Amino acid sequence: MTRLKTLSQLRQDHGSTPFLEDGTLEIDNNLIENSIRPSAIGKKNFLFIGHPEAGERSAVIYTLLGSCRRHGINPFDYLKDLFTRLPAAKITQIQEFTPAAWAKAKANEQAVAQEA
Repeated sequence: MTRLKTLSQLRQDHGSTPFLEDGTLEIDNNLIENSIRPSAIGKKNFLFIGHPEAGERSAVIYTLLGSCRRHGINPFDYLKDLFTRLPAAKITQIQEFTPAAWAKAKANEQAVAQEA
C-alpha cells in the first residue's frame, strides 16, 4: 500500500528536516523560551507599573540586567561599580559603562593581576 502525502504534510516534512540533517540543531526552542520567560512574564506585569516614565526607567534597568546576564557579569557588582563611578564621569566616557565594555575591562584587570 502506497502512502500519498498531502501538500501540508510535505510542508511539515520540509520544515522538520534541517535538524535531521544537522545534528547540532535543536529540535525545539526550549532554551530560548526559558531565557526570555522572565521578560515575557514581566511584560504583563509592567502594564500596571503606574506611569509611562516609570515603565521606561524599568525597561532601561531590565535591559542593563539582561545585558549583564548575557555577558556573564554579576549584576550587583556591575551596578555597584556603575553607581560609584558614574557621578564623576564625563559624558564622553559613557561607552565605558556599558556591560560589554565593563566586562572587557574587568577581564583585562584580571589578566594583569594574574600576570603579576
